[in-house]
Amino acid sequence: MAQGHKYVFVIGGVMSGVGKGIATSSMGLILQERGYPVNLVKVDPYLNVDAGTMNPTEHGEVFVLNSGLETDQDMGNYERFLNRDLGPEDYMTSGMVYQSVINRERALGYGGKFVEAIPHVRDEILRRIEAAAAHSGSTISVIEIGGTVGDFQNALFIEAARVLKMQNPQDVAIVMVSYLPVPGTIGEMKTRPTQHAIRELNSYGVQPDFVIARSPMPMDEKRKEKLAIWCNLRPDHIISAPDVDSIYDVPLNFEKDELGDRLLDALHLPKDKPADFTAWKEFVRRTKVTSPEVKIGIVGKYFDTGDFVLSDAYLSVIEALKFSAAALEAKLKITWLNAKDFEKGSKDIETLREFDGILVPGGFGEAGIEGKIEAIRFARENRIPYFGLCYGMQLMVIEYARNVLGLTDAHTVEINPATAHPIVDVMETQKDVIAQGNYGGTMRLGVYPAALKDGTIAREAYGAAQVDERHRHRYEINPAYVGEIEKGGLVFSGTSPDGVLMEIAELPKDTHPFMLGTQFHPELMARPLSPHPLFTAFLKASLKK
Repeated sequence: MAQGHKYVFVIGGVMSGVGKGIATSSMGLILQERGYPVNLVKVDPYLNVDAGTMNPTEHGEVFVLNSGLETDQDMGNYERFLNRDLGPEDYMTSGMVYQSVINRERALGYGGKFVEAIPHVRDEILRRIEAAAAHSGSTISVIEIGGTVGDFQNALFIEAARVLKMQNPQDVAIVMVSYLPVPGTIGEMKTRPTQHAIRELNSYGVQPDFVIARSPMPMDEKRKEKLAIWCNLRPDHIISAPDVDSIYDVPLNFEKDELGDRLLDALHLPKDKPADFTAWKEFVRRTKVTSPEVKIGIVGKYFDTGDFVLSDAYLSVIEALKFSAAALEAKLKITWLNAKDFEKGSKDIETLREFDGILVPGGFGEAGIEGKIEAIRFARENRIPYFGLCYGMQLMVIEYARNVLGLTDAHTVEINPATAHPIVDVMETQKDVIAQGNYGGTMRLGVYPAALKDGTIAREAYGAAQVDERHRHRYEINPAYVGEIEKGGLVFSGTSPDGVLMEIAELPKDTHPFMLGTQFHPELMARPLSPHPLFTAFLKASLKK
């Protein structure tokens, strides 16, 4: 038996977006259930230092870790599947790697040598992979390399995998997640694109040990044999991964093909502990109930993607709703509502009556803001359960100030710096940052505590006097208006422990069944086996409606 740390590299073939992240998450869960400490690492080959400055419409959600690092949405899947927090060591981008190498070169850290992609950049990648393993104390690291084989951007990361495999062949397994199309006019699964992808990987000096074959339908034995013959693979190392109703079915399907046993064999690890998926199977069962149905309207703005709705911008929100619906054994039905439609009049605000609950997620900027405020007003006046996240809380307070307190010019200085009533103002700590144009990684980011008031919806939902939640914002409720707003009937039920920052706003239950907003992002802490209490409370109220 090899005694070194074990590594599984996950590389894409044929096309992106076919589920490398879910495959990585599923393998991590399987190995964890077999009793092995696991850490999952996401490699993003872009030159951004982190994901924080990227447009959610193009890239999808920015997922914030406890540390405050802004990462790719796959990190959220990793945490949800493993049911635990991951650290900043478990994420890297080309930007991070190059920045470290350049900073070291500027400090004469290379002793005057030429600094080159190989070996210096490659070795920094290896250093980070090994540091993540050491920091987590894991036995197995599963490393997802973003993009697909053949991309110029990820070649150095594949080279790092090659070097580790060459040095420690018993400690490293290479998994390719590839796509096998079934053209409608032909009606037959085609293996040739994957054959070409594997040959491309071979040209890097890397041979996959496993292929996870993504396809619209299960892969038959004949195609497994064909792929095995042409690509020098064992047939039982080709894992069929057909389309499924839920991503949470994937680890169970992998286990049917005994992927866990085969991975452990490839890594020369003992198979002493059988996996126990009892709790996971019960969760999956609950996600498939057909009644009662709870209809939630999500009023957002990140939908401008041609003929398609980009739900990835709100991925964690969707998953958090699913987890709480499963906990309540209810069928979740989400409808996407573009806030701009309410502004333009192309959608009647009265259509919101058909929903059991309305949610306004986080975001930035002016687009759709008045449409969101109108939706919030309608939810308040018609006693429809409402849940606002970050910007959704700020706009909830602005709406209340305008339409209940009579502060008709109330606004956020993000949109109207000259407003007579700056209900939402830039945080003091952010003013110099904005003036300097220093936007990357400078928001209020990561985990902060919040103290909860007795007798409130928030306190009842959490069952605790203080909680820790993840943040991502530059603006806050203006402390100068807090007294006037609370006197007018809105309660700030959660604050920073020193009472300065407003973390949760709500209307009392005798005023509204559920009207609550959070400055933080509770969706980032929701997990399949531990749904978030505020999402669960929101759906409970929605089911009652």
